[in-house]
This record gives sequence, structure tokens and C-alpha cells, in this order.
Amino acid sequence: MTEHTQRPSLYQLFKQALRGDVQHDFTKGSIGIAAFLLAVPMVLEMAMESIFAIVDIFFVASLGFEAVAAVGLTEAVLTLLYAVAIGLSMGITALVARRIGEGNPHKANQVAGQALWVGMLVSMLVAFIGLVYSQDILRLMGADEKVLAVGADYTLVMLCGSITILYLFLINAIFRGAGDASVAMRSLWLANGLNIVLDPLLIYGIGPFPEMGVTGAAVATTIGRGVGVLYQLYHLRGHASRIKVGLAELKPQLDVMLGLVKVSVGGILQFLIATASWIALVRIVSTYGSAAVAGYTIAIRVVIFTILPAWGLSNAVATLVGQNLGAGKPDRAEQSVWRIARYNLYFMLSVAVIFILFAEFIIGLFTSDPAVISDGVNCLRFVAYGYGFYGIGMIVVQAFNGAGDTMTPTRINFLCYWMLQIPLAYGLAKYAGLGTNGVFMAITIAESLLAVVGIWYFRRGQWKTQTV
Repeated sequence: MTEHTQRPSLYQLFKQALRGDVQHDFTKGSIGIAAFLLAVPMVLEMAMESIFAIVDIFFVASLGFEAVAAVGLTEAVLTLLYAVAIGLSMGITALVARRIGEGNPHKANQVAGQALWVGMLVSMLVAFIGLVYSQDILRLMGADEKVLAVGADYTLVMLCGSITILYLFLINAIFRGAGDASVAMRSLWLANGLNIVLDPLLIYGIGPFPEMGVTGAAVATTIGRGVGVLYQLYHLRGHASRIKVGLAELKPQLDVMLGLVKVSVGGILQFLIATASWIALVRIVSTYGSAAVAGYTIAIRVVIFTILPAWGLSNAVATLVGQNLGAGKPDRAEQSVWRIARYNLYFMLSVAVIFILFAEFIIGLFTSDPAVISDGVNCLRFVAYGYGFYGIGMIVVQAFNGAGDTMTPTRINFLCYWMLQIPLAYGLAKYAGLGTNGVFMAITIAESLLAVVGIWYFRRGQWKTQTV
């Protein structure tokens, strides 16, 4: 039988990707098949997350732009938590992938067990801050009294339920690093599917459910994510997974925790820099009124709808890079990066065309307020102009992270976001008289430069010798 006839069909590969294959070795064989098996569940995982982002804002938008502004301002603050979660996730994925690539599942299990303790400690701190300072946080972000009236409880619930956010990120990072992408996919589908069902029930008080307004969206999100975490914990026990966490792995090991934090520091700083920049942008936009914040929030949610599936591809890159470096195959790791970068570029350019041509129709699905639509359309179009750069840039950045080199993207982020994006956004908005359009233009310029600088650093190849 020839090699060609032995190759599985696309349908067979798709089924294998959804089912998960704990026996597949991602450091051998076809790079295309390895990328496909990892990317399919990761893209579908992120696709559900993006559907959730759109559906969530769709239901909240009917409550008025004050409710949308409350969600937008809270999400801007939560991006700091996401930065910590994503930064820790990058460290976890890099360590687990490297240990799996080395053929050392015992140490991979140790990393997984200690990651749970790190997530618990961080979530306790965030919950305390939310319990005491939720209203102050909204005021700091520029919320007026109407936004505070409808949104304070939303912020409180989201911050106090932060453990569900952290654990979803961290445990899925464990599964991705091990190559168990299908488990990560199913947990997020369960979490977000339940949230989508609960959203209208709790926001509008349908049937026996209480009418909670925008707070209902936060309760629905927390319940959905909580159920997803329970599903993850079940599989961490070794059910259909390469990872098995028992009591021995859960025994606190300070050296492993510190090692995890050390690798993750660069990732945390990387995303804190990026998200702090986004908060600064929201703060600039808020000076133009709640309608401007609402338009910006809706547009960014639509952007997330496409960015998240693209991140699914970049997560596949992180796993492939980590495992192949662990197996001593840096050239295969690099080939994987360029292969997936090409796929992502085609995807993002296709979406950009749709956003540019149909921006008014898309934003109009969420609101009928002319002021909100105007800012939303402008934001969506300006961001879409840079999609080709984003498509390659996010892949390259995740390749660094998968290698455990989280400091290079951190330096790039500092340059492009703090040294360029924030001052440029303020200058274009206030001094050049472009208003919110100046903010949107700065986003496109900074993100495009980030991709160019990231590619230049990647081609130098120093990431291939990174040790973790």
C-alpha cells in the first residue's frame, strides 16, 4: 500500500481532531496533519467563545447604551485579569508542552497540579478587590451615575467570580500544552453554551427566572464558566487525557510554583502592557460620551468574533513549537509556524473584506442609535484595515510564547503599545481633532507595526535556544 493511500481523508482527520487522540505524536510525521489535529478543536473552541461575546452584547444592547457602556468598562478592567490568566497560560502551555515533548509526563502532571494553586491564589485577590472596590473601579473608568446605577452589580459579580475565568484559562492551557485540544474545546463549548441559554432567562426574567437586567449577564457567565471548570477538573483526573492530576500532584510544591511563575512573568507583563493600553484607549473614548463607549464596545466584540478563532490557530502554534523544541527539532518547529501563519493570513484578509464592506449592517444588528452606529462602524473599519498584519503577527508572537521566550513579545508590546499607541491615540484624538477616529486609527498603526517587528525578531532564530 502506498503512502498516499494510507493518508487519512479530511473527514477522518476532522473526526479524529474532535474526538481527540492521546496517542498522536506531534513531533513526528506530517506537519500539516499535526497542525490540523490541534487547530480544528482550538479554532472551534475560540469560535464558541466569539459567539458568546457577540450573543452576550446582543442581549445587553436591548437594555440601552448605559448597560452596554457598563459591560464595556467592566470588560476593560477585566482585561487586566485576562492578562494575568493568559500570561500564566502561556507559561503553563510552554512547560507542559516541553515536558511532553521530552517524554516526561510525570513532570507535566506536576506543573498541572501546581497551576491550580496559583490560579486559586490570584482569584482570591481579585475577588477581594471586586467585593470592596467595584463601584470605585467603574468611576475610575469614567462611568457616569446612570452607568453606575445599572452596572455596579455586574462588575461586582464578574470580579468575585474570577476563579471561573482563571481556571478556564489555566486548565485549558494544560490540555493544549499536552496536545489534548479536544478536551479544552469541549469545556469551553459547555461553558459558553450554557451561558448563551441562561443570558436571556436571567437578563429578562423569562419563566421562573428573576429579571436581573445586565447583572443577569454576569450571573449567567459565571454559572456557565463554573460548569465548564467542573468538566475540566473531571478530565484532569486522567479521563481521556494525557494529563493525570492526583493528590500527589496537588501537594503544594513551592519550587514548581515559582518556576511556573518565573516562566509566566514575561507573558503576564506582555499582556498587562497590551491590556493597559486598551484601558487607556477606552478612557480616551469615554471622554466623548457613553454612546461612543457603546459603539466602541460593540465593534470590539465583533472584532473578537474573528480574532478568537485566529487565536485558536496561534494556540496550535504554541503547542507545536513547545513540543518540537522539547523533542530537539527546532527546524520542524519553525516550519510549523510559517505553515499556520499562511492559513491565518488568508482567513483574516477574508474577514477584513467583509467588515469593510458591511460595517454598517453588522453594527446595525446590535443597536439603532445613530451615534452608537457611527462610532461602531468607524472602529470596525479602521481595525479591519490592519487584519493582514494581525494574522501573521499573532502567530509569530505565540511561537515565542510556546518556546518559553515570553520576554521578546513583552519588549515588542512595550514599544508598540505604550511608546506608540497611547500617545498616538491621544494626539490624533485631541490635538489633530480626529476624535474617536484618532483612537481607532492608532490601533491599526500600532498593531501593524507589532507584526512587522515580531517577524523581524522571529527570523533571527534566538527563540530556538530558549530553555524552560
